[in-house]
Amino acid sequence: MASPQDMAVAGPSAGSRGRLQVLMKTYFGTPLNVVITLLCVGLLVLVVPPLLRWAILDAVWLGTANDCRTAAGACWSFIREKFFFTIFGLYPYEQRWRPALVLVLVALTFAAAMTPRLWSRATLVACILSAAVMFAIMIGGFAGLPYVPTRQWGGLVVTFFIVIFGLTSGYPLAIALALGRRSKMPLYRVLATGFIEIVRSVPLITVLFMSAIMLPLFLPSDVSIDRLFRVFVAYAIFSAAFLAEAIRGGLQAIPQGQYEAADALGLTYWRKMRLIILPQALKITIPPQVNTLIGLFKDTTLVVVVGILDFFTTIRAALGDPNWLGFSKEAYVFAALVYFCLCTILSRYSQFLERRLSPERRR
Repeated sequence: MASPQDMAVAGPSAGSRGRLQVLMKTYFGTPLNVVITLLCVGLLVLVVPPLLRWAILDAVWLGTANDCRTAAGACWSFIREKFFFTIFGLYPYEQRWRPALVLVLVALTFAAAMTPRLWSRATLVACILSAAVMFAIMIGGFAGLPYVPTRQWGGLVVTFFIVIFGLTSGYPLAIALALGRRSKMPLYRVLATGFIEIVRSVPLITVLFMSAIMLPLFLPSDVSIDRLFRVFVAYAIFSAAFLAEAIRGGLQAIPQGQYEAADALGLTYWRKMRLIILPQALKITIPPQVNTLIGLFKDTTLVVVVGILDFFTTIRAALGDPNWLGFSKEAYVFAALVYFCLCTILSRYSQFLERRLSPERRR
């Protein structure tokens, strides 16, 4: 019989051999797996070393445009030079602390949403009110803050504003539309269905054109609605139509016994929805809701058609600087990394909510 010392020595090596066997079986267990593994390794060998040389080893991190043109690698000096423009746009330089403060408030709001012990009605109200505070800080005109019109806003801050205001306005509408489409009242059901189908059947760019260009034609000549506010409305309408279908799917997935149990308790329609049905429906539709949110977040690049300088538009505008021509690869790689990081954060938050709100699924 082996001694405890021998078992202690053999244990880790046996475990290592077992893991090695699992890896070999996974990647080389069948001829097809062997071919796929070799192709992937060959692709990595062809792509990764040149990419590392271009992006890191031969890159110019500090220098002028002339230094970048003589170098073989990426010109990250261009990103450093245009970084604040991509974040703040045309916002006055001496007032850029205001959009910077707004970004800090966005981060704090998201951190509060990620902290379960802070979840309460008061926190929800505070998050909603913080959006109004952010808008007030940006536009100014009070307490000694200079007024900054929305046409001077731009960059990543505007992208966040479009997503925050568009979705916070569209989410209650989406719930109302989802309930209306399943309503037993024909008028409400027809109106909700017609709204959803019409909005979903047209591209977002059409909704933006209608809200930013066509809508003013139907208003009195002395009535003017801010262009950015019209974009908020367009995003709220568009997001509501898509979110409504995701929520309706959740409502249909709730077992009929839940409805019958609520009716047996004597709950009214609205109490039944608020206390029993909607909490379950919204929980099981977190993945499609976040998927819609990510899609709409990326679609903010379309606001350029109505003259709004979002994050991606400021990057394209930076490429027009005659002193920094020819660095489009770096600009688009930087934009891709920013969108990838933000969308990954949203995806991880979705998974966090699923685990937190569904303890029966934890492993």
